[in-house]
Amino acid sequence: MSAPNFRPSESSAPTTDAAILPVADLVVTAQALTNSGGAERYMRDLAAGFHRLGIRPTLFARKIDRSLPEAAWVDAQTLKVNWAPRKMRGLAFAWLLKRRLRARPNAYVFSVNHTGIADLALCGGTHVGFVESTGRQPRLSDRWQIAIERRTYGGARAIIAHSKRMGDELQRVYAVPAERIHVHYPPVETARFRPADSVERLALRRKFGLPEDRTLFVFSSTSHERKGYALLEAFFEKTQLPVCLVVAGRPVPKTSDAIRYVGYCKEIEDLFRAADFTVVASVYEPFGLVGVESVLCGTPLVIADNVGSAEAVAPDAKIEFSRQDPTSFEHAIAAALERVKGPNARVADPVASVVYDPGVEAHVRALCRLMAI
Repeated sequence: MSAPNFRPSESSAPTTDAAILPVADLVVTAQALTNSGGAERYMRDLAAGFHRLGIRPTLFARKIDRSLPEAAWVDAQTLKVNWAPRKMRGLAFAWLLKRRLRARPNAYVFSVNHTGIADLALCGGTHVGFVESTGRQPRLSDRWQIAIERRTYGGARAIIAHSKRMGDELQRVYAVPAERIHVHYPPVETARFRPADSVERLALRRKFGLPEDRTLFVFSSTSHERKGYALLEAFFEKTQLPVCLVVAGRPVPKTSDAIRYVGYCKEIEDLFRAADFTVVASVYEPFGLVGVESVLCGTPLVIADNVGSAEAVAPDAKIEFSRQDPTSFEHAIAAALERVKGPNARVADPVASVVYDPGVEAHVRALCRLMAI
């Protein structure tokens, strides 16, 4: 597997660099182009990156928010699948896409979601891995999803794995040859995620109504079961330590002095800056972009060692723990409280503490190079 190794500068304005695209008709497929979770954020970043390089692909997605600027930077086409039962909408999308592509026999398909049709496919996680992490037996709907993933990865010329962990998982569960797997960590809008000084951080704590006498741990999640909230709740609801878990995203069952809920936060970068640590405790997490975003804001991590983004962050920016050891998280919090007292409480050099170039344009250029394979 090839590792990411590129650091061109990131431009904020469109260029006329379409010559770097080695295909004449680029089609991108995705679940959605909206302002929501990690996959949707990735699609928005892709649209912006292609736009900066003067490339306008066709996007087929189940849902498109046309009020977003990125929707104007692609040829956005919605494939509506609401007529199908919820568990079968992935199959319905694949069927509709196949019909649309009949008129474009020379299209090069970059599959961000799983459609069974891909020249270049993204692996931001496998359904086999997700089901394994839950400890349950696959249901019929799981088998449908696994079958469509198998077709997608089996037919793709190249596959982007968002972490080395995902590259290994692709080989293990789908027997994908290593030479077709290319590890490229996902991009971040680096101008948005930046550090803040102590004065700004204090102002941000007050903006969110957060305590100033406790060590703050941010937890961002729209899927609490997968993101490991149960582990955090069990610790924070009982601890007498001067700490506070700040939850953004989906509501939590109950709050207290040690567990605060701030709602869905569109300015998550401000919450990262306000916090002392970001905690990433997922049961199954192929990458977990919040880890890199937090570090770029100067905020270190308390992160489970099974999380993909742990491998993309330098040791000085993280405290790791194991979900397999019942005492490991408690020890990680103790280490965090020691760190926050010392001179190295913040990440000293955020950019150097991320082991790859997180720029959006750099990532899209890497994709274009893969399309030449």
